[in-house]
Amino acid sequence: MSILAVLEQRDGNWNRMSFETLAAAQQLARDLGTAAAAAVLGHGVAGLASEIASSELDKVYAVDHELLKDYTADAYTLALGQLLEKVRPRIVLFPHTYQVRDFLPKLAAALGKVAVSDVVAARVAGDALIVVRQLFQGKVNADIRLAGEGPHFASLQAGAWRADRVAAGAATVENFSPAIAADAIRTKPLELFRESQRALDLSAAEIIVSVGRGIKEADNIPVVQKLAEALGAELAASRPICDAGWLPMERQVGSSGQTVAPKLYVAVGISGAIQHQVGMKGSRTIVAINKDPDAPIFEIADYGIVGDLFQVVPELTEAIRKAK
Repeated sequence: MSILAVLEQRDGNWNRMSFETLAAAQQLARDLGTAAAAAVLGHGVAGLASEIASSELDKVYAVDHELLKDYTADAYTLALGQLLEKVRPRIVLFPHTYQVRDFLPKLAAALGKVAVSDVVAARVAGDALIVVRQLFQGKVNADIRLAGEGPHFASLQAGAWRADRVAAGAATVENFSPAIAADAIRTKPLELFRESQRALDLSAAEIIVSVGRGIKEADNIPVVQKLAEALGAELAASRPICDAGWLPMERQVGSSGQTVAPKLYVAVGISGAIQHQVGMKGSRTIVAINKDPDAPIFEIADYGIVGDLFQVVPELTEAIRKAK
């Protein structure tokens, strides 16, 4: 077994980034000419494992224990350490979620290995895997060669791989019961943190219309809001808009905001600085509207409209409404 994708679920519901990780494992396994497997941790996860078994995988491991019902870094580290000793994969992939960021450093340190976080791309060079992560808020890409004895750990940035590219297949499910003693769990799970009742997960949106400084002032936000409503989209913004208080911080996309990968991302009046691109360049289709033909956003856009947003957006909104 060479590649293992560790998928994330909570209360029987998948984190959507798990399927991006699964797609990455399948792709890299094909590139390396080896097999991929997946693992899901929790209590009573047989149904979830069976669901994943319909993917192109060699095997799915249902890692089940009552002490895995509620997440703790101690339990996850112990369970995965035992699974890795049994399976001995060369590469282990994780979605770059808050939960993974909590336990992966502990797991890597316990095994004396290195974890590469927030990977945005990967390629095969000979028989070695090279992963890419960004430094200095996306200004620099660093190539990291995974060499030496495995397992090598990597967490994958949201949107770096597409969940809809998971290949179908038929895998066997193997139950794995780790040995975890209650006194080995040093933390007690409490109520899940909720940032606020208004908190918004933009990463779950399929269509996003995002507004930047080209909107000029807060009173003009409704111009773009109407386009978002016509498309059935979530309204988002670049950092200057949220810093100015024109939209709440929960709607910020970028290196200091949320990372999104919707089916459609419409950037309105956004120049496309690297800090913003880091948060949305994984979008399947990018449409840019900007009066500056040299704006960086056009370098990554699939479709670009060079023009005054105050003329383009109302006409586009009306055309969409008529089409509906």
